[in-house]
Parts: sequence; structure tokens; C-alpha cells
Amino acid sequence: MQLSVIILNYNVRYFLELCILSVQNALLEIDSEIIVIDNNSQDDSCEMMKTRFSHVKLIQNSDNFGFSKGNNIAVDQAKGEYICILNPDTVVAEDTFIKILAFAQRQKKLGIIGCKLIDGSGKFLPESKRGVPTPWVAFTKIAGIYKLFPKSKLFDQYYAGHLNENQTGKVDILVGAFMLMKRDLYLEVGGFDEDCFMYSDDIDLSYVVSKKGNYNYYFHETTVIHFKGESTIKDGTYMKRFQESMNFFYKKHLKSNGLGSVFFAVFMKIGIVFFSFVRKLRHQSQQKVDPVTYHLYSTSTELQNKLVLLLQKKVTLHNLKTEKGLISSLSTNNQSSEIILDNEFISFKECILFLEFAKNSGFTFKIKPKNANFLIGSNNSNDRGEVIKIE
Repeated sequence: MQLSVIILNYNVRYFLELCILSVQNALLEIDSEIIVIDNNSQDDSCEMMKTRFSHVKLIQNSDNFGFSKGNNIAVDQAKGEYICILNPDTVVAEDTFIKILAFAQRQKKLGIIGCKLIDGSGKFLPESKRGVPTPWVAFTKIAGIYKLFPKSKLFDQYYAGHLNENQTGKVDILVGAFMLMKRDLYLEVGGFDEDCFMYSDDIDLSYVVSKKGNYNYYFHETTVIHFKGESTIKDGTYMKRFQESMNFFYKKHLKSNGLGSVFFAVFMKIGIVFFSFVRKLRHQSQQKVDPVTYHLYSTSTELQNKLVLLLQKKVTLHNLKTEKGLISSLSTNNQSSEIILDNEFISFKECILFLEFAKNSGFTFKIKPKNANFLIGSNNSNDRGEVIKIE
């Protein structure tokens, strides 16, 4: 078997359903398997899996074992030469794995491959590629200094500023939302460190793999949606967990003793104060505005009528049988408008391309998954996401 796609789920039932639909389409021409491991979700994730995806291997944990242990359990049962660690709040294109496996097979001393990630509004997620979070680098990130000096070797190491988002190349650290590597290498380095519950597990694995003489790559030729906000709520505990994760990594790999430890603690405390202040201002400026109109890209007048009744707003149907295409029919009248993409008639790759193209247009977006009774999406990388059920 060539590939095992491993999806660790915890209470994100609707995002999981969307994710598996996209992964299934992307694996049609690949000898592969999907393994979903559930960390004792309290929603109906497992019931949904058994009903809709009974052919997919489901591992049900009796407790929430965290990101590291959960993935390690699944990898231990995987059969693929390659594994892909994938978040449940992601959407892959139909050719994502074909492209990335072809790239993997051309590399020598392959470590981990990550790809271009965008949020639910189509905007690039900079954590798609990162550098080693030394105390200074971690401080520049948490204090937001990297934004003032993009591409600077001194200030923009956290997000691997030596590469732009449309440039494939070697990086030190990749994000756990999408990590593809050989299963043997994963097992050789011991997988994710189970002493880390979450947040620095992907940093640690990337670092350990590269220290063995392997090369990690950011691959820009395929794009994956990572709704992001759904899997981690960035509330008041976020900065505490971020600091704990940096402490974990620093103690394990960079030695937290002497003067370096003092500088690290000072950097983190200053950064946290600054981050909290900026975040408060940003939250105040990001008031959610409900759409006034909706644009449905589909061929279904039945779906249009259902949405009119459900949303109690104007829903304009852009009939894909008569209009030239998604992008060519994009309206410029985007004030307080939301675009709904019907996956019954639009591929996941087309959905992703559309989000990237229209990322700065002011629209918000929802996807209506094939054979599903809900709309799903997220307006930005801090938004938890929204699910609208269609009765």
C-alpha cells in the first residue's frame, strides 16, 4: 500500500465529514487507506462515521489521549509506505496526494513534506512553513515583530521568510495539520512525543527528523483549506499553552539552563503581554456581520428554494450549466454577501481555487458538501467556523 491518511478527530463531526469526502476523492487512483482515530468525542462523530463511511477504518479511544498519542496509535496500525497526518478541519484537492507523492519520490533523504494552507476566507496561512523556534524567534512571533520586517533573516525566521508562499523549498518546521512522510521514518524517530499533549508536537517531530539528516519541504503546488479555528479555540488559554509548548521544545532541544533560560522567560512574558493587547484590539475591530445576500453556485433550483426559506434572505443562483465558470461569473457587488459552493457540481479543487482567487473580495464562503444536509465554512483563521443545517 502506498499511502495511509490519518485523521485525528475530537468533536468536529461536520468538518470531519467534509474532510473525508475530499480525501476519498483525492485517493481514487492511489493504493491507500483512511484511518480516523477519535479521541472520545462527545458529539456524533463516530455514529456519522459508521453510517456514512463504514468502509473507513475507525479507531475509538476511550479517552482524549491528545494529538501525539492519538496519531501514534493510528500510525502503528497503518499499512502505507507513506503516511499523511491530516487535521479533520481540512479540505484537500482531488490531485493533492498525486502531486505530493510524485514530489516525495523524487527526493533524497526525505523528511516531512507540508503544503500550502489557506483559511476559510482563502488567505494564506503562514504557519505552512516555519523555522526553529529559538527563544529569539519565538519572541519575534509572539510579539508580532516578524510582520514589521517580512523576509528579514533576523526577524522573519518563525515563518521561514526565505521562501514566499508560492515557492517550494527546504524548511525546518512544518505544521501538524498536513504532514506527509515515510511511515518507517516516523517509527524510526518514535513518532510524536507523547509527553507533549498538543501545540509543539509538530515542531518537535520536524526538528527530530531534520536532525537525523533528512530534509523537510514546503510544497506550494497544491493548496489545502485549513479552517483552523475549529480545532483550536484561541481563548485565554491559548497563550498559556503556547508558552508551555515553547518551554517543552526549549528544554528538550535547546537546553533551558543559565542565561538562555532567563532570556527565554523574559521574551515570552513580554511577548504574551503584547500579544494579548493586540488580540484585544483585533477582536474589537472584527465584529461579525451577517450576510445580506447569498450567491449560490450550483445547478439546483431546489437547493436555492430551500436556502431562501432557511436563510430568509435573497439567494441568487449562478447556474453552472449556463454561466461560463466559477471565476468568470464572480460578482463585484460583494458588500455583506456570502458565496455558497455546491460540491455536488463543483470539485474540491475548484472550491479551493475559487477561495484563493476571491480571497480579498470581501465575500465570505460556505461549502455545501455532496450528499450532505449542511453548509460549512469559516470567515477567518480565528473564527471557529459555522455549520448551517439544511432540513
